Order: sequence, then C-alpha cells, then structure tokens
Amino acid sequence: MAGRPRDRKAQIARASAEAFSALGYHGVTMEDIASRVGVSATALYRHYSGKYELFRGAVLSLGQQLVDATELADADDPGTDLRLLVAALTDTALASRESGGLYRWQGRFLSADDTRELNLQLHAVHRRVQRPLAALHPGMSSRERWTRSTAVLSIIGSIVDHHARLPAARIRTLLAELCMVIATSDLVVPADDAPPATPKRRAPESKYEALLAEAMRLFNEKGYRDTTVEEIAAAVGLPASGVYRHFARKSDLLAAPFRRATDWLSAEVVADTSTARDPEDALTTVIDTYVRRSFQHPELAYVYYTERLNMTVADRNVLRRQQRSIVDAWVEVVTGIRPEWTAAEARFAVHAAMALVIDIGRLTDYRGTAATRAMVSGLLDLTLLGRYRLRMALPAR
Repeated sequence: MAGRPRDRKAQIARASAEAFSALGYHGVTMEDIASRVGVSATALYRHYSGKYELFRGAVLSLGQQLVDATELADADDPGTDLRLLVAALTDTALASRESGGLYRWQGRFLSADDTRELNLQLHAVHRRVQRPLAALHPGMSSRERWTRSTAVLSIIGSIVDHHARLPAARIRTLLAELCMVIATSDLVVPADDAPPATPKRRAPESKYEALLAEAMRLFNEKGYRDTTVEEIAAAVGLPASGVYRHFARKSDLLAAPFRRATDWLSAEVVADTSTARDPEDALTTVIDTYVRRSFQHPELAYVYYTERLNMTVADRNVLRRQQRSIVDAWVEVVTGIRPEWTAAEARFAVHAAMALVIDIGRLTDYRGTAATRAMVSGLLDLTLLGRYRLRMALPAR
C-alpha cells in the first residue's frame, strides 16, 4: 500500500494558493483544493479546520517567501546589494507566478490579526530594499524611500498580474533593468502632507449612472459578495426592483463600469497617438492620459483585481480582449521608441508601468495633485523610455 507522500503538506499549500488565486476566496471550496491534491475533502479536514486556515497559510506563506528571499548578506556596494535583492525577489515571483497575486488582491479577506502579520512581513521586505536605496541616495526622506521601494516591488510584482510569456532569463534581465533605472534616477517625490483629495465628480445625470457609481463605491468598500442589491438600490433612493429595470443581474453592475473604462482608454489611445508630433510625444501623452484617468477613478483597478472573478465568464473574456488591445497599442508605440526590445519584452514593461500607477496610487491615497500625477507619469517615463521626458501640460478634460 502506497504511503503518504513526503511533500503532501507542501502540495496542499501550493494547491491552496493556486486555487485561491484562480477562483478567489469565496469561489474556493475544500473539495476544490482536495481534488487538486488528489485526496478527499474529509482527509483535508483531518489536518485543517477549514478553508480560512488554508487561505491564511497560503497568503502568509507567500509573504514569508518574500522575507526569506531578502535575507541576503550585505555586499560592499549598494548597487550590488540592490541587484541581488531584485534578482532574489524576481525568482520568488517567478516561482509563485500562478499564486503570487494572493497577498496583493485577496488579502482583504484576512482577519485583523493576520492582516497585521502580513503587513509586518511586507514592511520587513520594504526596509531591506530601502537599505541600499538610502545608500544610493543619502538624505532621502521616509516618503522618498517608501516611494522608491514601492516602485521596485511593484515592477517585480507586476508579473503575477498578467499571463504574458517570455523566457525566465530575459524576464530577470528586463525587470532588473527597469528596477535599476528607477532606483538610480533623480526621482522627485512631492512633500505632500495634505489629506487625500476627493475626486471631483459630477452628479449622475440618470438613475442608471447613479446605480453604476454607487455599486462601484460599495464594491470597493465592502466587496462584491458582501454588497447586496438592496444596499445599492437604497443608496440611489430606489427599491431593489428598480435596479432590475436597468440591469438583469448584480454582476452586470460590476462588468459595465469596466467595459466603459476600457472603451474610454481604447478611444483615448487612438486619439493621443494619431495627433502626436512624434512617437515619444505619443507615448508621454498616452501615459499622462492613463494616469489622469486612473486618479479620477481609483476604485476601478482595485475592484477589478479583487472582484473580477465574480463577473460572468463571457464578461471576463470581453474585458480581457479589450485590455489586450489597449496593451498592444502601448506596445506598438513603445517598440517604435525602444527597438532593442522585442514586442514580448515591451509587453512586460507596459504591464509593469500599469502596475506602478496602481501601487503608487494606493501609496499616495490617489492624491490628485498635479505634483503627484507628474511623479507617477515620471515613473512611467523611466519604465518605458528609460529617462524622463519634458512635455507640455495636458489640457483638462
């Protein structure tokens, strides 16, 4: 009779992480995890109290992997230290690419105590990345250190948010290049201690628009599963039946804003590139437009990555095709400026740039000041151009 595999616990941990990453916390059952490992759900319950214990272990295990990866002996040169840290973190991200998004997007389902533990892990990683950064830039403020370390970790972490393909060796080289450009730049971080700016939005002109706005606000605050149609309706002053006069099902309230946003972005990419003076002007205009849109609607990216699995398969497929088209348009512009990059390499750089907008936006609470937006645009310049580029101020839209 065959004995229990030696690595069964590791198999369960890996299967749990991949299941939660693929299906989301609410979409996973003990039976899903058991089937991935090749055991019964009853066997799992003999070792684990339930789904949450497996989820907690998966998320905190990923955090601990990042901590372990940064336990490196200091070299004499801060540039060498930073390259070693980037290489170790990249290898860790590549090894857990199918599940690495868990701590980024599913961490909201952790208990308060477990959230604190995850935050301590991530804080330790940031501090280790900040050590060589501080040596490269003596006199940096705390805000500057956190902005640079967040940018470095965002670039590395971006690979878990998409499925583009490239040989691992080239991914390592490319991410190291992007991280070092940002790490060694003369990045100007605005000293802005003002409270987060509340985006100015016009009052919805119809109940349809109001329902979309309130649904996205509630999904961002409470999560899709914990928001009811009745709550959305009440926020607009309607009975629940009033929602169904506009939307056939709750998931339509989730998908419609993303379809609209991708339509806007697609149209703006075409407009920005067709009227630009040259390829660099096209890229920086596209960058500024994307940053402006992201800061106007900061909830969209977070809700998309945390809740997209609650959309229908058909809606997810439509959105993926739309997003791929937008990324392809960026890639076409980038490869016209960076001929040393293949289209596949440019695609990784574009995804890294888009992740930067999310992560630096969250770090700054999406302060909509011109200085903050200019800093984020500058980070995208560094990522995609390899340097800053002066540009004319975009007119308000």
